[in-house]
Amino acid sequence: MVSADDKLEVALVQADLRWQDAEANRRHLSELMDCQPGCDLYVLPETFTTGFLGDAGLEAEGMDGASVAWMHDQARERGAAICGSLVIADEMGVRRNRFVFISPDGKPRWYDKRHRFSFGGEDERYAAGKGPVVVEWRGWRIDLQVCYDLRFPVWCRNDRSFDIQLFVANWPAPRVEAWQALLKARAIENQAYVIGVNRSGVDGNDIVYPGCSSAWSMEGHRMVELGSAEGVARLRLDRQPLNEFRSRFPFLGDADRFILDADRFVDDAD
Repeated sequence: MVSADDKLEVALVQADLRWQDAEANRRHLSELMDCQPGCDLYVLPETFTTGFLGDAGLEAEGMDGASVAWMHDQARERGAAICGSLVIADEMGVRRNRFVFISPDGKPRWYDKRHRFSFGGEDERYAAGKGPVVVEWRGWRIDLQVCYDLRFPVWCRNDRSFDIQLFVANWPAPRVEAWQALLKARAIENQAYVIGVNRSGVDGNDIVYPGCSSAWSMEGHRMVELGSAEGVARLRLDRQPLNEFRSRFPFLGDADRFILDADRFVDDAD
């Protein structure tokens, strides 16, 4: 385990998710994480308990449910942060596609997916989140995003001083080139490490997923990429080259300023 704050060992856990079977997915993801012991952060795919929209006909879990408890246990046992999205019913019983981040101290943080995939009917199933969330872990500021958010650069922009941007996804095979291009673009424009963890396999709606989980440097260089099969990729992030690159090329300071006004972005100069 890396203890220094200037390094971070990250595992990209690309899984062939079991359709509508949370217990089987928890067991299987534990086995996959065992393939790369000693990491600081394990990143699981979007809706890792059920598959995308796989909660139909199932009772939604709450933050006090079995899957979040499992994340707590995994974080404590591994001495690492565990994160990924799952369908959660909030305190009002409203379902959300929630990206949960849990560190070994047991305190959860979460981000509710803002951009619901209306093309696939996600907007009819879950409520949208209201704001971005940045968590701090071992001295790193990590921005949490889910799948379709990747297509919206204003939402993803680095106006909140993050070092790493995480995307967890169920991104389908026909649009895999967009997945790769947009991850690279987010890294370049945000001058940050960008990590995208996608699922693999075929879900219960016969949608094929390409995997292709990857990590990108602030220069837009691909650091690691998985193929189409499930597996776990490991990489070490280093703060020094990130800081040096930003110091040499201070492009973020020239960015336009925007604010979020209700459900739309407006230029704050108006």
